[in-house]
Amino acid sequence: MSMKIINGGVCAAKGFSANGIHCGIRKNKSKRDLSLIFSEVRANAASVYTTNLVKGAPLIVTKEHLSDGKAQAIICNSGNANTCNADGIEIAEKMSKICADALDISVSDVVVASTGVIGLPLNVEPIQSGIGELVSGLGDNSEFAAEGIMTTDTVKKELAISFEIGGVECKIGGIAKGSGMIHPNMATMLVFITTDCAISSAMLQKALSTDIQSTFNMVSVDGDTSTNDMVTILANGMAENSEIVCEGEDFDKFMLALNTLTVYLCKKIAGDGEGATKMIECKVSGADNLATAKTVAKSVICSSLTKAAMFGADANWGRVLCAIGYSGADVDVTKVDVSFISCKGEIEVCKGGAGVEFSEEKAKEILLQDEITIAINLGSGSEEATAWGCDLTYDYVKINGDYRT
Repeated sequence: MSMKIINGGVCAAKGFSANGIHCGIRKNKSKRDLSLIFSEVRANAASVYTTNLVKGAPLIVTKEHLSDGKAQAIICNSGNANTCNADGIEIAEKMSKICADALDISVSDVVVASTGVIGLPLNVEPIQSGIGELVSGLGDNSEFAAEGIMTTDTVKKELAISFEIGGVECKIGGIAKGSGMIHPNMATMLVFITTDCAISSAMLQKALSTDIQSTFNMVSVDGDTSTNDMVTILANGMAENSEIVCEGEDFDKFMLALNTLTVYLCKKIAGDGEGATKMIECKVSGADNLATAKTVAKSVICSSLTKAAMFGADANWGRVLCAIGYSGADVDVTKVDVSFISCKGEIEVCKGGAGVEFSEEKAKEILLQDEITIAINLGSGSEEATAWGCDLTYDYVKINGDYRT
């Protein structure tokens, strides 16, 4: 059985259900603001968190709850980050208890998350009032859960994949939110992943911590690292494959499925950047080491001038070279080649660190598309890396100029 995309999101794997409702945290009654993901059985769990010194209270509580590598539910609200609040820890614990009591599980088996405005006290009364509806509506409702964690996102972000471990079909699915304040150094915004694959907590953590280095750590929308970034994965083992407890062929297959899922979510997050009209992918090859490839790729997709050029469909390749030059990577700029690629074709704009003749009309046609690849060959080795970002538009400032009010 080959790996394939399937329906279901976080509900695709056996034993998982989800729901999302409007409970009243957000003023707009048409927007869901509370989500729940539940496993029929206690699951092995792993998580990674923001490296920002200012951390949301839910992250602190979740980290404590996951100290035993186990969880059974994830509850998340949008509209309020529960960050920089004097009673933040208390509120996050109350959210956990409300959820645990409603599901009749241990409070320590609850992952709690929040996203939205920083520094605004979170009232748990809407959560308490809505928990009955949230739990009673648990079912094949991944899209409701995906909607409930959105803030400035304009599209739901979810995917599920079927894959095989030891002749047994396993499934993995995820939902994500992320549109602004995205420049992670561990993960990005909020991502919740479920799988019925049997894998130990230790190997699950190893898989997640390894994967994010080339996925969520390589996404940037605006250069701001959030206070509430968290990626959590639950594995309940209900597929009944032989448990993965060490590295090997089965672990590699799990890693491939996980990476396929996370790369998709990375692209969806980058493409849905606040005010964005285009998803930008920077593929760097020919580096003499992986660190150099990653540094260059991230520098290019973070360049405000490059992002602005992509918005204007301007083949201003000098801005790409500029971003490479100040990246801090040890690069021989006389060996650098740059091309722009989209569904309309490919055009080389720089060879050996210098410009080449090219059709501005063809370049513009390529750059007018909503997905653009900036391909860079450093000409110094065999290592490669990919980063994802978006263009910089007028609307980014409009959205963030009155985000709180």
